[in-house]
Amino acid sequence: MTEDRHVSRSSITAIPRKLLIAILAGLLLVGGGTIWWRVATFQSAETTVQDPDPDTVTPDPAQEIETQAYLLTLDGDAILLSPSAITIPDGDPETVLTSTFEQLLSGNLNTDNVFTAIPDGTTLQSLSVEDDGVYLSLSPEFTQGGGSASMQGRLGQVIYTATSLDADAAVWISVDGEPLELLGGEGLIVDQPMTRTDFDQNFSL
Repeated sequence: MTEDRHVSRSSITAIPRKLLIAILAGLLLVGGGTIWWRVATFQSAETTVQDPDPDTVTPDPAQEIETQAYLLTLDGDAILLSPSAITIPDGDPETVLTSTFEQLLSGNLNTDNVFTAIPDGTTLQSLSVEDDGVYLSLSPEFTQGGGSASMQGRLGQVIYTATSLDADAAVWISVDGEPLELLGGEGLIVDQPMTRTDFDQNFSL
């Protein structure tokens, strides 16, 4: 009887031990899963914090360049070409010169000290920069109105503005797509191409 009781008590004691081991194993598995989930969640949160929000990123401002559009100013009885510094978005030479002419022709640069001889309504039809110089075409309004001084002044404005990136460049001027040979009713002869030096030697404002 004593032996049977001993065996019985051993069997009864063995069951809780196995159950305890199973419970512990289960807790370890659950605990391990919980730890893994927490680590994965932390790593995900850390990645989210490190990644910038696209909506809060400020784009880099466009690069700008300073160039010159030429207007006219009075010095006693003399009319002089006067550079007006303007800031425009940077780009290739054609883009920069096109933007410069648009500013010049807009009339927004005129002040009490400087003015333009280019008639209102004149627009730039096309502009290209080639290996041999600058080619541009203006609308027909460019040739309208004004006397000799006005014609020379507007021609100088175009020549000098077109060469604002390269003072030695040659300029070809067309009006409505046709090469400009005579300017105004007085028949101001316009040689093609024309440089700053050519203008200074042949015309006096």
